[in-house]
Amino acid sequence: MEQYSGKLAHWLAFYLCKGIGVKTLIALSQKHELSELFALTNAQLQNLGLTQSQANNLTNTDWHQVEHYQTLIKQQQLTVICYFDDCYPPLLKHIASAPLLLFCLGNVALLSSPQIAIVGSRNATPTGSEIAAEFAHQLSLLGMTITSGMALGIDGAAHKGALAGSGNTIAVLGTGLDITYPKRHKLLTKHVAERGLLVSEFLPGTAANATNFPRRNRIISGLSLGVLIVEAQIKSGSLVTVRYALEQNKEVFAVPGSIKNPLSEASHFLIKQGAKLVENVSDILDEVSFFCENSLYNIEQHIADELDCPVFKSIGFEVTSVDVITQRSQLPIDEVQARLLDLELADKVERVLDGYIRLGGHKYV
Repeated sequence: MEQYSGKLAHWLAFYLCKGIGVKTLIALSQKHELSELFALTNAQLQNLGLTQSQANNLTNTDWHQVEHYQTLIKQQQLTVICYFDDCYPPLLKHIASAPLLLFCLGNVALLSSPQIAIVGSRNATPTGSEIAAEFAHQLSLLGMTITSGMALGIDGAAHKGALAGSGNTIAVLGTGLDITYPKRHKLLTKHVAERGLLVSEFLPGTAANATNFPRRNRIISGLSLGVLIVEAQIKSGSLVTVRYALEQNKEVFAVPGSIKNPLSEASHFLIKQGAKLVENVSDILDEVSFFCENSLYNIEQHIADELDCPVFKSIGFEVTSVDVITQRSQLPIDEVQARLLDLELADKVERVLDGYIRLGGHKYV
């Protein structure tokens, strides 16, 4: 299968290599041709800056596993876009922990189109679903691509609203592209693949897992110029998307609702924090800059990148449970869980059966 640049086998091998992420590959690319790294010895790889563990993993690449995924990609007619490809979406490239690979099915040109993310509750009210679909439809008529996560409720309504006319939509999945989740969206998933784009950072065959969806959410916000919340509760996955949007210096918009509706909690909270209250699409277009030059927010540096991150300092080289990390760091449990995800995406910690362990000695993380 022809790729935009490089060899698919090499990118899959890097993807599968534990401990080597985008930042490591960027540093290595400044010293050596990436495609030639597989021919180097363990000692030569360490001389380039890899740890012994990283070098061992790379020299022991399972090429049978790589071939297996190559076959699946070809059979499913997927396009694989690598971080180092020219067609990699520019907004996504600049987020923390950008995915190395994007597995795509549909119109890949949409990745570089101006996008607005619409997210919200899986248990949306009929009114909420109607509002999401209407915003999606109107924004798509104005040339915006609607990006969401294919979940039940608001996500599904947003995709349907965009497809109601001749609009474009992108669904970022928390599974492999060959896995339909939720099952009720089988037909909708098919329509998005045909008229829009399905995207995932997960290999074919990857089943739905609770830990996959926060990772998906950073891509939804990363691709978009702004995020619109229609209905959501305070403790929901939609707020994870908003947090990533803020850290990525993106606009956040919120549709207000009844004070008696618990699904209005998140929107009202965000509006109090500075998100823009929106009643129509012009409220969004007034704020969105296609060059991302304007922002309502001043974002502090990502805490996971700080050397004194209390969550990171609370994790040892032995297995450390989330309860112990929370106790040591003296932070709220929701913040601890969010930072653990950030640290995991940055290859600074690894999630194991009973908790987390610190990954030591990484020079390029």
